[in-house]
Amino acid sequence: MSVKGTWDLSVSTPIGRMKAVVELREQDAVLTGVAHGAGEEVPLGDIVLDGDRLTWKQSITKPMRLDLAFDVTVGGDTLRGTSKAGRLPSSKVTGERRTAPGRQA
Repeated sequence: MSVKGTWDLSVSTPIGRMKAVVELREQDAVLTGVAHGAGEEVPLGDIVLDGDRLTWKQSITKPMRLDLAFDVTVGGDTLRGTSKAGRLPSSKVTGERRTAPGRQA
């Protein structure tokens, strides 16, 4: 299964819903990616795709400095799962892959 592409994420946190955009690329069978949100761009680390389960880590500084760990299940052009920030409770994550330009959904 390919997870390449641009994903619009919504994270339901204790301080409200946060929006982010994640771009995933694959080169030489290695997944790389970046996340955009809250006015910053951060690289994704430890990206692992195991069947339909996708996990990655990222560090953000806005709205506060946090190290996040994502664990989602991908089904076609949607994903669902959780994001965990240290000892804070897990936050629900949902996402949709953007369709290619000129392609109708």
